[in-house]
Amino acid sequence: MFRYQKGAGNLTAISTFFGGNSQVCNSSQAGRRKNKQQRPIVCETFQEPVQFEYVGLLHSETFVMKRAGQKVVAGTEAPGTSQTSKKQKTSLYGSGHGESDPCTSMDWGSLPHHVILRVFQFLTLVDRARASSVCRRWNEVFHIPDLWRRFEFELSQPATSYLKSTHPDLIQQIIKRHADHLQYVSFKVDSSTESAEAACDILSQLVNCSIKTLGLISTAKPSFMNVSKAHFASALTVVFVNSKSLSSIKIDDTPLDDPSLKVLVANNSDTLKLLKMSSCPHVSPAGILCVADQCHGLKELALNYYILSDELLLALSSEKHVDLEHLRIDIVSENPGQVQFHTIKKQSWDALVKHSPKVNIVMYFFLYEDEFDAFFREETPVTHLYFGRAVSKAMLGRIGMNCPRLIELVVCANGLQPLDDELIQIAERCKNLTAMGLGECEVTCRGFIEFVKMCGGRLTQLSIMEEVLIPDSDYSLDRLHLEVSKHLGRMWFPDMMPT
Repeated sequence: MFRYQKGAGNLTAISTFFGGNSQVCNSSQAGRRKNKQQRPIVCETFQEPVQFEYVGLLHSETFVMKRAGQKVVAGTEAPGTSQTSKKQKTSLYGSGHGESDPCTSMDWGSLPHHVILRVFQFLTLVDRARASSVCRRWNEVFHIPDLWRRFEFELSQPATSYLKSTHPDLIQQIIKRHADHLQYVSFKVDSSTESAEAACDILSQLVNCSIKTLGLISTAKPSFMNVSKAHFASALTVVFVNSKSLSSIKIDDTPLDDPSLKVLVANNSDTLKLLKMSSCPHVSPAGILCVADQCHGLKELALNYYILSDELLLALSSEKHVDLEHLRIDIVSENPGQVQFHTIKKQSWDALVKHSPKVNIVMYFFLYEDEFDAFFREETPVTHLYFGRAVSKAMLGRIGMNCPRLIELVVCANGLQPLDDELIQIAERCKNLTAMGLGECEVTCRGFIEFVKMCGGRLTQLSIMEEVLIPDSDYSLDRLHLEVSKHLGRMWFPDMMPT
């Protein structure tokens, strides 16, 4: 059943998605079924009869669809219609003169394409597919290219995943009829290799596409990494070669390699603006340098620290290159001592900030305590810092000394040594700091209040677990929240551990 109600923002449908006996009926035929007894229209579009009736208001046209057995008629005007009924039907387009009747009937199949299209744009794909079986006119609207610019393929194995996979018949219909309409495409896969391979198979068939954005998302472990390099590279090549206007690519945790990047650059260097490729172990510093050298419109870049180099920062700072807006760097170590981290020169950082003074430099650290020696020995223009593992007091001290552009700091854990001095130094020297989060750390109440007092109202986000705060002779936890609230200029309480 489909129903549109006044004030509601959508159509709701009850039927099967791809009914095996589904038919498309002509609306004019449905309208002629009206007899002298005002029998309701029943359109055999699904496995069960569905009745339609017009009662709601859509733009200037009134219509409704209801279940069979209710008092409603729709369709063409029957012989002998009273003059009153004619006036009601005429007033359908004259609601502005106060003559409209919300129960006036009309032929629902004659709604203009742009009205149906507008309604379809607010429906989910499943509801649009159901609605497309109502009549031939609605089926035509279902295939209008504007409804197929954006699509997310969901691929999963039912036995092991909670994701609801995109129906195979729909995938084939998209490939056959709408591949050249797709512009914003993403693939969401579960942890199985089969799903990732299926995504690559679909990519390989998009030979007539004009994609602008492409995203590959693994909801659990990086399943694309289990796909062979040859299969993955072949699928990407199809998209990179046929889509001449790619502007955004998000392909984290994939077997992307240097040859694939060269194909991307050769076909989309003038349009590429965003490239997210964290945890792509087959990409070398030379591969990403090729992108920076030729894609002068690149504004956002995400990568791992091991491919970050002085040469890359200088390439992003060249006169031909537009201002960089966002640079995300992941610094990851799976096993302690396995990776030897290099140092980026201060001159390279300075060149980037001089070229792009508003750039956000975000660094995610997943290191062990003894692996931080290469970082923040000199001034570093980082703006957002996240530590996913324990970080030493010495490291936090260097941050206070050498990160004057710091805006946000999140520390997951530190240990059992109070961080009073380090936080006070950060508050004193990091004048742009507006957000702070502390996890498994220790701070005295006096030290914490001093930190908040120095930051003042600019500290718009402050998240501290109550267990982090150590009461002292001056401040109890009850008094602490009052003092902190006073300095922040708003009510504040520490976070509580769920029980």
